[in-house]
Amino acid sequence: MNEPVIVLNRLSKSFGDVHAVQDLSLTIVPGTIFGFLGANGAGKTTTIRMLCGLTHPTAGNATIAGTDVWKDRQHVRTKFGYVPQRFSLYRDLTVLENFRFFGGAYGVPGAELE
Repeated sequence: MNEPVIVLNRLSKSFGDVHAVQDLSLTIVPGTIFGFLGANGAGKTTTIRMLCGLTHPTAGNATIAGTDVWKDRQHVRTKFGYVPQRFSLYRDLTVLENFRFFGGAYGVPGAELE
């Protein structure tokens, strides 16, 4: 049996009283074609942002290729690709956080980003 590529275990994210993602669990194995479908506000983008290490979950955890997303974000970013609907900087991140995110996605060393 193939080891999972992505595992979400009871992943949740709340913004105050709003539960954007609640107890999401799934396992994706190599060779699987997978996508998130749903209405606006269903939690698709929030889930992807948690997988990218941009948004910290309220509860639960996520692993990519066996690595916890929040314990080793740099390593995870070498294993996980994300293509936004349109390219732009994230308004909720600082300039430095945007540099770190996009630089990390392209493998730029942290010292070079600083």
